[in-house]
Amino acid sequence: MNVHSQTTAHKPVVLLKGMRDAVLSSAGGPRRLLLPTPLWLRVPIGLVLLGMSIGFTAGTIAIPLNAYKDPPPVGLAWLLGLAQALPLLVAARWPLIAWRISALGFLAGVPIMMGKDFWPWPVTAWLAFMLILFMVGLGCDRQTTVGVGAVTIAGVVLPGTMAMPDWFGLILTGLVIMALTFGDAIGGRYAAERSLREQEELRRQDLARAAVLEERARIARELHDVVAHHMSVIAMQAEAAPFKIPDLPDDAKQTFGVVRDAARDALTETRRVVGLLRSDDEGAERAPQPGLDLVEELLAGARRSGLAVELAIVGVPRPVSAGVDLSAYRIIQESLSNASRYAPGSRVRVEIRYGRGALRVTVTDDGARTTPEDSHGGGHGLVGMHERVAMLGGTLTAASREEGGWQVTAELPYGEE
Repeated sequence: MNVHSQTTAHKPVVLLKGMRDAVLSSAGGPRRLLLPTPLWLRVPIGLVLLGMSIGFTAGTIAIPLNAYKDPPPVGLAWLLGLAQALPLLVAARWPLIAWRISALGFLAGVPIMMGKDFWPWPVTAWLAFMLILFMVGLGCDRQTTVGVGAVTIAGVVLPGTMAMPDWFGLILTGLVIMALTFGDAIGGRYAAERSLREQEELRRQDLARAAVLEERARIARELHDVVAHHMSVIAMQAEAAPFKIPDLPDDAKQTFGVVRDAARDALTETRRVVGLLRSDDEGAERAPQPGLDLVEELLAGARRSGLAVELAIVGVPRPVSAGVDLSAYRIIQESLSNASRYAPGSRVRVEIRYGRGALRVTVTDDGARTTPEDSHGGGHGLVGMHERVAMLGGTLTAASREEGGWQVTAELPYGEE
C-alpha cells in the first residue's frame, strides 16, 4: 500500500473525524467522546474554535451597537454577546454547559432586543448557537438530544416569535432540528464504529485467551505421556526390586511396596485428570512424545515442503529432561511450519546449542515476509512457544531481522536432571 497516496487522499476525512472526535458530552450517555489525543489534531481544532468563538462573539456585540436604529446600552450588548456566542469556545468539551449558557442568553435577549430589528438576535449569535446544537447532537445520547431540541424550540424559538414573524420562527425551528439531527447522525455512526472496534478487540482477546488455554491443555497432555512413562518405570522397578535383591529385609520389601502402590495410584489419577483434557477423537493412550532425537526426520519433512533447511549442533550433546527435549522439538517444529507458511522456499538454519546451563534453539529463515500472527485457530504458533518456554522458566524472542527474514530463539534451562 502506498502510504503517501493514502495520507494525501484521506487528509480531509481525517480532519473531519478529528472535529467529530473533539466533542465530549457532559451528560453520561453512550456517546461520550473525547478530544483527539494527537497534538496535531488538538492544536488546529482548538485554534479553529478559538477563532470562531472570538469572531462570533465580536460580531454579536458589534452588530446591535452599530447596525440597529435603537442600540442597547454598551454594557448590556457585551453581556448578551458573551452569553450567546462565547460558549462555543467550550462546546467541544462541555456541549450541554455551552448550550445552557447560550440558550439563557438568547432567552434574555428577546425582551431586551424586541422591536429593534427583524428578529431579536444577531446573525453571528445564531450561527454560534447552531454549532453548539450540532455538538450537542454529536456528543450526547439521543434522549438528551431530543430533550435539548424540545427545550430550545419551546424555550428559545417560541418566545422569540413575539419579536419576529411566525413563518420565520418556523424556519428557525427547522434549523434547530437540522443541526441536532445532523450531529446525532454523525455521532451515532461514530458510536457504532467505536462499539464495533471494542467488540472486535474483546473478540481478539478472547481468541488469544482460548489459544493459551488450548495450548496449555495440549502441553499438559504431552507431559502426561512423559510422566506416565516415568511413573510406570518406578512402579515396575519397585515391584521387581524384592526379586532382584536376595535376603531383602521385610521393612525394605514393605517400603518398595509402598513406592509401587503410590506410583500406580499417581499414574491412575494423572490419567483420569488428563483424560478430561483430551478431545473426543483422541485415544486413551498415545505414542511416546518426540524429542531432539527425531529432529532429522522433522527437517526432512520441511525439505519436502520446499524449504532449504540446514542443521547445526553446537557443543557436546547431553541428556536433557523430557520437558526440555519435547519443548525444543515443538519449537523447531512450529518455527519450520511458520517458515513454510510465511516464507515458502526460503533458506532455514536450525541451530541447537548445548550451553552450560541451558539449551539454546535458534531457527532463522531469510524469506521476506510480514510478522506471523499467532495461530489462534489451532492454539499453537507463537502462543504455544511462549507457553512452553514460560513453563520451563526460559526466554523466547521472535522478531524480524534487519537483513530480512525471521528468527526465533529459545533459551531452555536444563533444570535438575
